[in-house]
Order: sequence, then structure tokens, then C-alpha cells
Amino acid sequence: MRTYDDPQIFSHRTVLVRSDLNVPMDEGTITDRGRILASAGTIKALAEAGARVIVMSHLGRPKGEPDPQFSLHPLAPELAKAIGRDVAFAADTVGEEARIKAAELADGEVLLLENLRFNPGETSKDDSERQAFAAQLAELADDFVSDGFGVVHRKQASVYDIAALLPHYAGSLVRAEVEVSDRLLNSPQSPFTVVLGGSKVSDKLGVIDNLIDRADNLLIGGGMVFTFLAALGHDIGSSLVEKDRVDDVKGYLERAEAGGANIVLPTDIVMAASFAAEAENWVCPIADLESTPAGAQGLGLDIGPDSAQAYADVISNSTTVFWNGPMGVFEFPAFSAGTKAVASALTNQAGSDSARLTVVGGGDSAAAVRTLGFADDEFGHISTGGGASLEYLEGKTLPGLEALA
Repeated sequence: MRTYDDPQIFSHRTVLVRSDLNVPMDEGTITDRGRILASAGTIKALAEAGARVIVMSHLGRPKGEPDPQFSLHPLAPELAKAIGRDVAFAADTVGEEARIKAAELADGEVLLLENLRFNPGETSKDDSERQAFAAQLAELADDFVSDGFGVVHRKQASVYDIAALLPHYAGSLVRAEVEVSDRLLNSPQSPFTVVLGGSKVSDKLGVIDNLIDRADNLLIGGGMVFTFLAALGHDIGSSLVEKDRVDDVKGYLERAEAGGANIVLPTDIVMAASFAAEAENWVCPIADLESTPAGAQGLGLDIGPDSAQAYADVISNSTTVFWNGPMGVFEFPAFSAGTKAVASALTNQAGSDSARLTVVGGGDSAAAVRTLGFADDEFGHISTGGGASLEYLEGKTLPGLEALA
């Protein structure tokens, strides 16, 4: 992976920076600025070094044409705050306004282009269409810096194809993400604990497969718990279960028994009468699920208090921890305790060992720690790439990193 040590090499040059500013929005209001703040370091350093910086990103999933609800325009002032200097905005990507504003940039100035995915060439499966869009982007600049780790698993014009057209480098954010991921994969200090949650076990199969023989402990939470419980023969009521993945899970349980990671499942669950913030809820030991009439079982929305404490104890006594996926529906206060217990155990205050590495694996996990009131610097690393982090830890080759070779 090609990197740079001194941003001064870009002085007096125009640099296209692929950032990941895909922040969550609620009716035009940014609800989590984490990715903007994480992207700011590279952009600020380049501008301070005298580069003319053109930032490009996507937001949401528009269908290859302009859609006001996905405009990056509201992000320009937020990015300006993060980097401490003005950010101009172009209302297109490779059109007349973008070309004029790019040409007018002075050293140290920053321009943000409109949403890349407003152009169908960005995400096209047709190589020639994607390459044509990349060529138009490349005409705007002298160099390309890839700094959007959250998109390096995508074979897209601004991530993959453009690297073949300009001198290219990994930005500081991508470098940091890769270094942390490599440490998790290749040199984790023991005890190494992996905490996986979220609704679907199918989203985590690759990670489980690649880490089950590397980790010491594998803690399971979230909706995926119930597929594991089903694999063990438990009656899980109306809780979520992926029936087509039960055999896969049985295989992982067998590998664990044969010497793989110690798989830890909840001993109690917070059940609810319905999927609602104010739903009636109660704590049910796993053993009691079998004796509860099916119609009265409800559905599980969080790991129970005994499980939360047990998970926190394992995490607090681990030197390396990777966490991806909440333990329950953390957006509902009544079902956030399990996720909060895990987050608390991951914070730097949980252990005094200077070698301790705690990694929050992006996506819903990153949103959860901020929603629950934790600061980013309380953890060893908060990833900006949920899907990219998982695919890297699965051992996959990521197109956006391959292009930087």
C-alpha cells in the first residue's frame, strides 16, 4: 500500500481526497459527526501543507441521479468547523461548476464536491462506465489520496478506478485503520476477545470463520444470539432466528469444542411483549424459555443483566478486544443496558495495561457508544468502516486497498 510521510509533497498541487462523509441524517440534521471528525485530519494536514484539496464522498444511496435529500451541501459547514478553514461547495461532481471551482482553488483551499452517487458511473457494474467517470474526476487534480476506509471494500470509480489514473496514496485514516486491523489479525495480545452482536448472524459468518481459531473468547449478543440458541436446541419463542444459518452455527460450536475460541452465550435475556420503546419487558433466564408457553415468551431485545456483567468481566480481563454489533436495541433505553455494559468494559479506564487494544468496529457499534454518551477517545480505536472492517477481518482482499499497491 503506497503511503506518504510528509504532506508537503502535495504543496502547490491539486489533490483529490476520497473521504467517507456518509453520516447519519435526520431530516437534514447530522445525528453523528464521527466520520466528519475522523476525515478531518488528512484534509487539514494537506491544506496546511499548501495543497489545493478537493474532497469527494457519497451520502446514502441515491439512484444514480441528483436527489436533494442526499446532498452533501449541509456537510460543507460541518467539515469547515472540523478542519478550521473555509470549505467551498460545488453543486455537481464533474460538471461545469466543479471544473471551474477546482481550477480556481488557491494553495491551502478546500472544495467539497456534490454526492458522487448522483452520477451512475460511480457505482456502475460496467467497468467502462465506471472508468469514464473516474477519468472525469481525475481531470480535476494532480494526485489522489484514498482516505475513506468505509468504502475500500467497494469497487467504485472514486475508490478503485481512479487510482489507476493518478499518482495515488493512502491517507492517514486508511493507514491507521489498516494498522489496527493487521494487529487484530496477525499479532493480537492474549487474551483476545471478539464481541459480536447485531441482528443477523449471516452478517458475521465470515468474521467468525476467520477469527474462531485466533481468538480466546467469542461473546455473542444481539439478535444473532437466537440462531445460536436454536442451534443448541433451545425454544426461542418469537425472537429472530435465521433458520438457514443454524447448520453453520452448529459447525462453529463444534469447532469451538475442538479447541477454537470459547464461545460465550447469554444466560439471561431481556424479553419484551413487542418491538417498541415502551413495551412491557422482563428478564428471562435462558433455561426458563423452555418452560414458558410459546404465546407468552415475547421476543428478546437485549442480553440480560447477569450476561452483561459476565461479558464485561471477560472484556475487562482481555488485552485485545474487537467489538462489532450492539447487544440489543440500544436505541430504546429499556434495552440498552447490555450494549452499555460492553462499551464500559472496552473503555481505556477498564484496564491499566498500556498494551491493551480495544477496537469498536464501526457501524452501529460506533453509533451506539456515542448515543450512550461515551467519547471516542475512551477507546483504543473506533473504526469508520463497519462493512470494510468486517471484510478485512474476514481475510478478504479489498478493492480500494488493492488499488493502492
